[in-house]
Amino acid sequence: MTTTDAPPPADDLVIPERSRGTHRRRRIIVAAAVIVILATGGGVLAATLWHPSNPAPAASAPTPATAAVERRTIAAQQQVSGTLGYAGDLDVIGQLSGTITALPTPGTVVEPGGILYRVDDKPVVLLAGDTPAWRAFEWGTTGVDAQQLNAALVTLGYADGLDIDPECDQITWRSQQAIKRFQAAFGLRESGTLDFGQVVFLPSAVRVTATSATLGAPAVAGQTVIEGTSTTPQVEAEVPVSLLAHVKVGDAVAVTLPDLTTASGTVTDVGAVATQKESGSATVPVRAALTDPGTAAGLDQAPVLVAITTETVEDVLTVPVTALLALSGGEYAVEVIDTGGDSHLVTVELGLFDSAGGLVQVSGDGLRAGQRVVVPAA
Repeated sequence: MTTTDAPPPADDLVIPERSRGTHRRRRIIVAAAVIVILATGGGVLAATLWHPSNPAPAASAPTPATAAVERRTIAAQQQVSGTLGYAGDLDVIGQLSGTITALPTPGTVVEPGGILYRVDDKPVVLLAGDTPAWRAFEWGTTGVDAQQLNAALVTLGYADGLDIDPECDQITWRSQQAIKRFQAAFGLRESGTLDFGQVVFLPSAVRVTATSATLGAPAVAGQTVIEGTSTTPQVEAEVPVSLLAHVKVGDAVAVTLPDLTTASGTVTDVGAVATQKESGSATVPVRAALTDPGTAAGLDQAPVLVAITTETVEDVLTVPVTALLALSGGEYAVEVIDTGGDSHLVTVELGLFDSAGGLVQVSGDGLRAGQRVVVPAA
């Protein structure tokens, strides 16, 4: 849990009655100090008062920039380093014998119904299914693999008009007619049976990361031909064991991408085995899926920051961190705009800092939601 220590005393300076312009000059310096402290993960809020030796005479100031005092829920977060890649290991194991005559290039995405590679110039085709094929397909073949083949033939359109039930777990005469159409589409002999290894079942499309075989080399049964992943972006972070109490499947996280934009995500997996780092700290792998996969377009193995929520407070008054003014004695205040346009300072006690939102929990006499407080001009 993130805690906020008492701020250190500021310079021993008594704040006399000042024009609004002077408040704003001090705020700019204070806000800058506050932001620097928050950005570096400091648990203590520190600010330095700007005390000009020759202050300019008071003058009429333009209408100040303001922000609303809001009642809301905020959260404290801690960032950990992570990597943006793709979920799952989807390796393609070859079963045909012959010579490798075509291989995909890394980065290629093969969808179900597409060609993974070729042996003796014959295509090995990807089909959707969770269970690997383990035999040839012929009339009467029965089992989960046969059901997956029937479903794939229906999905890809090879069974149109044949009245094949995609849940049927047997290769029937109708299935064989669909297989012949499949074979014709790929230039194979239209036998109505499929050799073991002619199709490969995997749960999803494959994004090729590497090839383990070599063009012109013998295709060996049981050999890994293609190494790949799914096409679903995934963030993986090594989370210190000390933070695991704050992380569970389904939690929301904020991911800072290399271009400094932020994407939302959801924790999908929390590892059970800790790894000891050289630094002596122990970490556990945590994986998260992005809410909008499109935000990861073009990124692979990219460094990211993952913000984990460590504490949340609900229904509290908040102001932007930049609205804070440092007073003598280590106290803080906000400059509240009155109904008539004048302003006055309200001393506030600080609570939780929401670094992601740039907000801070505050309480003070007379402070209420809906009031306007002065902030530095943009």
